[in-house]
Amino acid sequence: MPEEKTVLVVEDEKNIVDILRFNLERKGYRVLEAYDGEEGLRKARTEKPDLILLDIMLPKMIGFDVCEALRKDGDNVPILLLTAREEEDDKVRGLEIGADDYITKPFSMREVIARVEANIRRTSMAAPTGAAADSAMPVAGDLAINTDSHQVFRAGKAIDLTQREYELLTFLASHPNKVYSRVDLMEQVWNYGYVGDDVRTVDVTVRRLREKIEADPASPVYILTRRGAGYYFSVS
Repeated sequence: MPEEKTVLVVEDEKNIVDILRFNLERKGYRVLEAYDGEEGLRKARTEKPDLILLDIMLPKMIGFDVCEALRKDGDNVPILLLTAREEEDDKVRGLEIGADDYITKPFSMREVIARVEANIRRTSMAAPTGAAADSAMPVAGDLAINTDSHQVFRAGKAIDLTQREYELLTFLASHPNKVYSRVDLMEQVWNYGYVGDDVRTVDVTVRRLREKIEADPASPVYILTRRGAGYYFSVS
């Protein structure tokens, strides 16, 4: 790794922190630790990490409040929430308040490392807006994607997407006019074999993506819904 990246782990269970630190350091990351929400928020503000792994149920200040505070600060650091699998409402709420993604407990370290690397890559490899916009490929209307810098543009202006929003958009755009069910998208984009109620997070991600790429999110022209079937990227 040419430049050391910093991951802040905010988690009150020391055994989980130790496992995460060990595996992240093996991959070359610098790891900071916080065992309650207040300490996590303070370190996020002072240390400016490249990514935060944030548990929801924390002493002193819950993870949702930490995430909201950072987003109100204008801090777009990637935030991956650590959630229990059965807490579907937590996943949806986390996405709605600005978390980039969630990882369900018990998690595999392969999944954690993959999500960390994808989100850090997205933020670290972004080219200067002008150069990236010039080399972006038009996909429909005034929408363009630069797959090298992982940036999306509308009318030449960069749009700030989360990693998951970017992945969903590029997947749908690469299969124009093909309808995918929520379960399809959980398997193809989220790479989750078990979906259960997780399909609700697809709806949240689509809604947030529309708010960013559509001129009128209430009347979308790019990502459309086929009632009873799923979503598709419209190209006439």
